[in-house]
Amino acid sequence: MSAPNRAVPTDAELVASFRGGDERAAAELVRRHLGPLGRFLYASGAPAGEIEDLVQEAFIKAFRALGGWRGDATFRSWLFRIGANLRKDLFRRERGRVMVPVSEVELRDAADPAALAEAADAEDRLLQGLTRLPRMQREVFLLRAQQGLDYEEIAVTLGTTPGAARVHYHHAVKRLKDQMT
Repeated sequence: MSAPNRAVPTDAELVASFRGGDERAAAELVRRHLGPLGRFLYASGAPAGEIEDLVQEAFIKAFRALGGWRGDATFRSWLFRIGANLRKDLFRRERGRVMVPVSEVELRDAADPAALAEAADAEDRLLQGLTRLPRMQREVFLLRAQQGLDYEEIAVTLGTTPGAARVHYHHAVKRLKDQMT
């Protein structure tokens, strides 16, 4: 006789468990959201050397303020908002823009090296285009395209409206298309 399939707990259930003293619930929340938060912060312009600290600080702030999370937004969008605010604070402290470094792309031995080189070139142009977008357009684009958030979640994450998020996304896509051609 096999054990019944146990459903994967939602973030809200994990938050409730953590509030009840279950440290494993916190570890699961970190496991789920660590990578996406780090990718979001990196792509939104945080210096590569600061990503780990920003992610750690975002989780510390989130767990300390968990009583303030009402569940109106997803845990992820709430956490991303904390991370985005920390990145903005870092930006203000440094008083300048931080460019996202574009790493060297190694061509692997593949059937079509020309296609790989073309794809690497397109990726480089896209990353450079992202660095040229205004902050809000870049963050909305990344939350939508990279993280798959809907406009309501983006609005909560960035402290704007769903309509404004749609407009920022539209402008970001248009600017990136123009830069890619």
